[in-house]
Amino acid sequence: MSGFTSYMDAALDEARAAAARGEVPVGAVLVAPDGRIVARAGNRTREQNDPTAHAELLAIRAACAATGSERLTGHDLYVTLEPCPMCAAAIGFARIRRLYYGAADPKSGGVAQGARVFSHPQCHHAPEVYDGIGAEASESLLKTFFAQRR
Repeated sequence: MSGFTSYMDAALDEARAAAARGEVPVGAVLVAPDGRIVARAGNRTREQNDPTAHAELLAIRAACAATGSERLTGHDLYVTLEPCPMCAAAIGFARIRRLYYGAADPKSGGVAQGARVFSHPQCHHAPEVYDGIGAEASESLLKTFFAQRR
């Protein structure tokens, strides 16, 4: 059995790039079963004037386009912040195998906080969830970003 490889550093790179664009610093990376990064994205809601342009959704869209499938069975998603309910639902619809996220989001989270999308009977697929991966770096990025805007 091979060891665990985290791709959270790549997601953090995407979050930093989002912050540099003036977006809330959230980054996401989708990893294929063979360990290749198939998609990476950071928030672009302001740039695209699109409330759905969250890092997770942009990465899921790009990975689906790259694989030619609406299902990402066997793929793993790394995201710097706990997904909101909208993104959690999309993660389930895409049949993502594992979700790794950094910082918890008590205000808008949809996985361990708030809506807890994966625990509802209407959720047809729930990924394995691993939280706290790179949490400190993710939290620091978010705190710095919002402190600079107040």
